[in-house]
Amino acid sequence: MTAADDAVLILAFNRPDHLRRLIERLREVAPSRVYLAVDGPRADRVGEREAVMECRALATSIDWPCSVETQFQEENLGCGLGVTTAITWFFSREERGIILEDDILPDPSFFPFCTELLDRYEDDARVFAISGCNYVPPEAMGSVGAYRFSRVPHIWGWATWRRSWQSHALNIKDWRTRLPLRALWQASGRSVAGMAYWTSTFELLARNQVDTWDGQLVLAGMAADQWTATSNVNLVENLGFGSAATHTVRRPGYLREVEAIRLPTDPVPVEIDERADAWTRRYHFGATVPGFAAQGARYLRRRLGRTQ
Repeated sequence: MTAADDAVLILAFNRPDHLRRLIERLREVAPSRVYLAVDGPRADRVGEREAVMECRALATSIDWPCSVETQFQEENLGCGLGVTTAITWFFSREERGIILEDDILPDPSFFPFCTELLDRYEDDARVFAISGCNYVPPEAMGSVGAYRFSRVPHIWGWATWRRSWQSHALNIKDWRTRLPLRALWQASGRSVAGMAYWTSTFELLARNQVDTWDGQLVLAGMAADQWTATSNVNLVENLGFGSAATHTVRRPGYLREVEAIRLPTDPVPVEIDERADAWTRRYHFGATVPGFAAQGARYLRRRLGRTQ
């Protein structure tokens, strides 16, 4: 296994046990540049300041030969602004790099996979990002190579370039201008269900009813008509499921076991794997009638919570 040749940004908050495991994994591949961003504690959460301080202290355990830069927030910025601020800081110093939240544990082969594809597509304006997260079973794929292209950048272990991140904006009130109806139809895989799903998602984000940043990343890729190279084997494990999680409370049954990817990979055509995207739309995003009903119920609960 070769060492990781690209800078790695770790996004951390209040889970020192997860962060410790991720740092141990990074030690195996020894990236030469590590950035650690830790959001600040929430004032009303008992014990959170201590957990955040423990995460900060773990910077000293990054002890292989490398440079370490840190960004520690004194106040809590939250999922949307906190992550956006950290990634913007990272790309103010790096032209490209790998991004890992503290609950993501990649297979060691994930790192050279990212470096290989960051090299391969660095000057290809069609390519937005690289993802090591794969939910799709082999029988639901239309591609046979080591990776495929998707319209959606999955962010459980991903990499990208500064050029792509520069199109990300937390405020997407102008999303209909950035992604007109015809472009939205194409970006949704010419799927009525997909179009309805993304319309609903972008509207919730535009109204600041969900505190996140990744839906805005999807919009950035769709608006630019750029695609994400996605591993056809799953290279990452998400450790973060449970009641303490912000968004991933329940572990989906479709998650796949982690595998190593065989390197080097052969280039594949830069074209969307429509079968895999259709599976993702249906089973991961729930772009179905029952899925819309569940999304509507969550929206109503948020609205009622704001008025009580």
